[in-house]
Amino acid sequence: MLTVVENIPEGFLDVDPQRLDEVLRGPTLIHLPGKKARPLFVSVLLHGNEPTGLMAIQALLRHYLEQPLPRALSIFVGNVAAASLKQRRLEGQCDYNRIWQEGDTEAHLMAARVVQEMSERAPFASIDIHNNTGLNPHYACINKLDNRFLRLARLFSRTIVYFTRPEGVQSMAFSALCPAVTLECGQPGQAYGAEHAMHFVQAVLNLEEIDSSALAADEYDLFHTVAVVKVPEALSFGFGVDEVDIEFLREIDHYNFRELAPGTCFGRIHNPAARLLCQGECGEDLGAKYFSYQGGRIELATAAMPAMLTLNERVIRQDCFGYLMERLAAPVS
Repeated sequence: MLTVVENIPEGFLDVDPQRLDEVLRGPTLIHLPGKKARPLFVSVLLHGNEPTGLMAIQALLRHYLEQPLPRALSIFVGNVAAASLKQRRLEGQCDYNRIWQEGDTEAHLMAARVVQEMSERAPFASIDIHNNTGLNPHYACINKLDNRFLRLARLFSRTIVYFTRPEGVQSMAFSALCPAVTLECGQPGQAYGAEHAMHFVQAVLNLEEIDSSALAADEYDLFHTVAVVKVPEALSFGFGVDEVDIEFLREIDHYNFRELAPGTCFGRIHNPAARLLCQGECGEDLGAKYFSYQGGRIELATAAMPAMLTLNERVIRQDCFGYLMERLAAPVS
């Protein structure tokens, strides 16, 4: 399932994501040499409808066509098949950003092989590049409250999100090997997203080391993901329409990265028994803590900051409606 190469595949630098399957046979790990031996690992297209990472890497490699890379670079190109159809994943496929843990599917075994191969190369850092479907700023995610992780994330954005769920994500697996970040680069198709990601990867390639000293508390904004919000499969939903079990506000993604007060309305229920699924980091039910349903209105019961709320119904069914976060104090070094 995994192809490993030690050069840039022919046609890779200019191919559109939807035609990537004409250049790569499937998931591919590309190892390229550089002036510094310890490689930077970059994963792109773990979700086939998130092309910014591929575009950033293509631009970076074109920049270095006539000169050596500052550091060795290992690129994992993930869900090539889903990219051809501009889908997060194909029906029947695993989510390629949930396979980086123990499992017996072909996709899990492929991810384990990537981790094993990279562990033997002692990676300098890991970057996983994503888009999202709602209105969100550019931000970086980490899975360890470690100064090196925070420093790496801060190079991309002053907005940093710490999370430990969902499990099986790429950055969590690589956190055991090196400082690792996930970049959220806004919606697909925005040129600035690819440009921002490309310049960040280039900056990390040029680092001699990642500073382990603490950032000042006023240098960044740190948030902690405390809950994931989903729509139960048995319930229908929509945006600004009332012939469904759960009716969300039409522009609810405008709530992303806004600190919301209790009583903020998310929408209405038209089925008296309808409830959102709201789960904490250990899978515990937090529905009653974060949402109330008085008078049919869906309201926040506790102050929180949403992230990744989306209007994309397919993404909601395949993944989730969004996340709730709380501001986190800077860790004490």
